[in-house]
Amino acid sequence: MNSCFLFGVNVCFNSNTNNNRENGNFNNKSFTRLKCNGDGTNGNGDDSETSELNLDDETPSSSSRPPTISPVGPPAYSNFQVDSFKLMELLGPEKVNPADVKLIKDSLFGYSTFWVTKEEPFGEFGEGILFLGNIRGTREDVFAKLTKKLNEVTGDKYNLFMVEEPNSEDPDPRGGPRVSFGLLRKEVSEPGPTTLWQYVIALLLFLLTIGSSVELGIASQINRLPPEVVKYFTDPNATEPPDVELLYPFVESALPLAYGVLGVLLFHELGHFLAAFPRKVKLGIPFFIPNITLGSFGAITQFKSILPDRSTKVDVSIAGPFAGAILSLSMFTVGLLLSTNPDVAGDLVQVPSMLFQGSLLLGLISRASLGYAAMHAATVSIHPLVIAGWCGLTTTAFNMLPIGCLDGGRAVQGAFGKAALLGCGLTAYSLLGLGVIGGPLSLPWGLYVLICQRDPEKPCLNDVTDVGTWRKTFVVVAILFVISILLPVWDELAEELGIGLVTTF
Repeated sequence: MNSCFLFGVNVCFNSNTNNNRENGNFNNKSFTRLKCNGDGTNGNGDDSETSELNLDDETPSSSSRPPTISPVGPPAYSNFQVDSFKLMELLGPEKVNPADVKLIKDSLFGYSTFWVTKEEPFGEFGEGILFLGNIRGTREDVFAKLTKKLNEVTGDKYNLFMVEEPNSEDPDPRGGPRVSFGLLRKEVSEPGPTTLWQYVIALLLFLLTIGSSVELGIASQINRLPPEVVKYFTDPNATEPPDVELLYPFVESALPLAYGVLGVLLFHELGHFLAAFPRKVKLGIPFFIPNITLGSFGAITQFKSILPDRSTKVDVSIAGPFAGAILSLSMFTVGLLLSTNPDVAGDLVQVPSMLFQGSLLLGLISRASLGYAAMHAATVSIHPLVIAGWCGLTTTAFNMLPIGCLDGGRAVQGAFGKAALLGCGLTAYSLLGLGVIGGPLSLPWGLYVLICQRDPEKPCLNDVTDVGTWRKTFVVVAILFVISILLPVWDELAEELGIGLVTTF
């Protein structure tokens, strides 16, 4: 037996080279020789006898050169590259057993279900197998038969995915896209459990979100706050925070607004849960993102199980924003009605009228409810519920943008496919970058999405079956609703409608 010195570690190989070739431990096409230390070496590069292992004829020879790897032909890899490839293979996800691939191919596929013509790597790191070929029946029926047969043959070891055939030039003769079947190990394809540290981080983020919601409630009372506190909230050059004791008298009156913002967040997550539970979809713990302008940017909630189909992806993804939007719109409407009620005049707060130019839809609704005289002024008296509903609707709209793993991105991906999501995402990024939608929050929101939510959701088990016309229509209407909320009121329209005081230079 010989021991090869790589990365300063003695790695022993079986002297039966033929068996190593069969098991895939060596690739004779990539390299032919390994400089190895003999049995008498210490592996530290001392003057001891070395031998050269030739994988073709296994004839040893003496050499004092350091270990090298000689390529047979292109592509030629350096020692560092080959070592890196082998390290990545060791640290990467476990691949499908070749013996299982042969068993599955022989047992599952055939002329009556799916005739395999080609195999390719499948998965993020090529750890799975993608079977390409021709389907011999209805997609849903074939997929159900193959899934059942896979469980009978291999047990609870693998997941089978029905996906659109990549780089397919022609559609399926039966209509629709051509399909292929991907195979991944369950421990590789299914999300891992929530760890203790994730629970701790989620709790800390929730406490920070409570604090940012209370701060929003305090900031909404700007007409009552001491001058030094107002300066801290309004002057961008103010860096020294005011004395905390000055804020204590305003905390209690800030709680109703904070409750409203937190209520929208919790209602949003409840909507996801109510849609996921009957479909046996597991959801992870939500990670709330605090923000002092809106109270919160929403939450990051991961799927903790593989979604069965695209319809489930659409339903679960859109249920949260729908629930949050219903509660936010209710608070916004009730707040506008209370704003015109003289009996609650003591509860009203003064806000700059320019704030109503931040949303085309909400500005028009406010103008219709409060009237020209109230809106065409420097400040507007409104009930705190208006602010809570406004912030809730804005947060919901941001989360429904068709980008990455946001709720809107998941819904578009499920309804129209990954290609449509990429196109919509690029458009949304462009609009955010140019400030066309989102106003002053466009940049921080865009950076947050780029860092945390930019990647699309993983495919469903059945990632081919269409979701139907009414789901697609609902998603399109929701996206239009989102744009109308995030699109600001331009100056000409604001002046004509009397939404705020527009100063022209």
